[in-house]
Amino acid sequence: MQIARLLQSQGFGSRKDCRLLVSAGLVTVHGSVIDNPTAEVDPAGLVFTVEGEEWAYHEKAYLMLYKPEGFECSRAPKHHPSVFNLLPPQLGERGVQTIGRLDHDTTGLILLSDDGQFIHVWSSGKKQTPKRYRVTLKHGHTPEMLAALRAGVELVDEPGELVAAMSVELIDTHTIWMTITQGKYHQVKRMVAAAGNRVEALHRDRIGGLNLPAVLEPGDWAWLTETHVAALADFPSAD
Repeated sequence: MQIARLLQSQGFGSRKDCRLLVSAGLVTVHGSVIDNPTAEVDPAGLVFTVEGEEWAYHEKAYLMLYKPEGFECSRAPKHHPSVFNLLPPQLGERGVQTIGRLDHDTTGLILLSDDGQFIHVWSSGKKQTPKRYRVTLKHGHTPEMLAALRAGVELVDEPGELVAAMSVELIDTHTIWMTITQGKYHQVKRMVAAAGNRVEALHRDRIGGLNLPAVLEPGDWAWLTETHVAALADFPSAD
């Protein structure tokens, strides 16, 4: 692949921008400066530098992000900064999208990609991917509330349909783990409200079989490895 085309595929701007980067001697491959935009390089496993910053070639972008509180999962946020501000601009340039959303006041694991098929698979409700949340409650939980979440509650504006948690586990008097397989708008908050309580804080720590890595701090992101993707798909059936 020509080096200028490779840079463009990785989000470094238009073809013209990338040709100028190379011609200016700002791109290094295997420790050597490349100043010919049409120079051919093998992209497989390639690590290169642009303006002194090291990058690895990825044909498609598969990412995870530890979303902090106070960020919106939108490219056109209304009241808070966008989660895309937490990523290098090159990833935004190549069209990375969030797979699903978390509310501005919800923290935790979110996936992103520029692979349309990957996005479709992991955002599809048909897959029934379990997502686990740590739910902090305003009032202490009761046996009745827990039973209602497990058996199913009727959400406001959705009469006649019972929505149940895949599992509910206790942490302490005001905190529970709650796993859901649907992807309804504000679902956890609405389910807890329907069960007679209120969510004070919400944190997602798992999607499928993929746990939010302990090494990530709020605002950190990382590439998904093959091991991560395998873990993502390794989850028990909701049946």
